[in-house]
Amino acid sequence: MSTSDFSDLKACFVNCTLKPSPALSHTQGLMDNSIAIMEAQGVSVDSFRAVDYDIAPGVNPDMREDVPGGNQATDDWPELAKRILDADILVLGTPIWLGERSSVASRVIERLYGLSGETNDRDQYLYYGRTAGVISTGNEDGSKHVAMNTLYALQHLGYTIPPAADAAWLGAIGPGPSYLDEGSGGPESEFTRRNTTFMAWNLMHVAAWLKSGGGFPAGGNSTKEWNDGATFDHPNPEYR
Repeated sequence: MSTSDFSDLKACFVNCTLKPSPALSHTQGLMDNSIAIMEAQGVSVDSFRAVDYDIAPGVNPDMREDVPGGNQATDDWPELAKRILDADILVLGTPIWLGERSSVASRVIERLYGLSGETNDRDQYLYYGRTAGVISTGNEDGSKHVAMNTLYALQHLGYTIPPAADAAWLGAIGPGPSYLDEGSGGPESEFTRRNTTFMAWNLMHVAAWLKSGGGFPAGGNSTKEWNDGATFDHPNPEYR
C-alpha cells in the first residue's frame, strides 16, 4: 500500500447524468466508489450533478449577457467553475447514449473551454497543474470512445491525464440492467472495480506530484513569454 499523503488534495466529481437530483443515477453509483477511495486517503471531495444547475450554452466564462434574456438570463457556471478550479483533481462522470457521452457532459466541457485562455501564476494555461479522469456507465457500447474524446478534450485544455484515467461499467448490449439494478453484476465486476481503483489512485499520485512541485513544471510553456517573442528553441525563430 502507498505511503503517500494525499490529505492536502481536493477533488471535484461532476456527474453529467441527465437525471436531476434526487433521481437514482447509476453513474453516481460508480462514481461513489472512486469518491470513497479518495476520501479514505484524506482527499477533500466536492461533488455535484451538473443538470441540477442552469448552465447556459456557450464558450464564454459568464454567458449571462450572451443568451436570450440578456442580463436577466441565468448562468450558474461561474460559481461551479470556482468549485472545479478549487480542486486538484477533476472527475467527469457520464452515462453513455448512442455511443457518446451525455449532452450535459459536452456542455460542461464547452464551458471549461471558455476559461482555457486564462492563465495561472506561471503564465501557463489555467488548468495546468491539475489532473483529470472520466467514469462512464451504460448498457450499450461506447465506454472507450467516451474516454478517448473526453480525456482528449481535458488534456487539450491543460489537465494532466494519468495512466488508466478512465473506468466504466457496461451492461448487456441493448435494453438491459443498469449499474445499480438488482442482479446487474455491476458492483461485483472485477474489471470495473479494478479500473475504478487504479484510476482513483493514479489521479491522487499525479495530483500529489504536481502539487508538491508547485504545479506543472515551468519552461517552454509560458503564454506571456511566447507572446513577448520567446520561441523556446522552435527551429523557425525568424517567423516571430
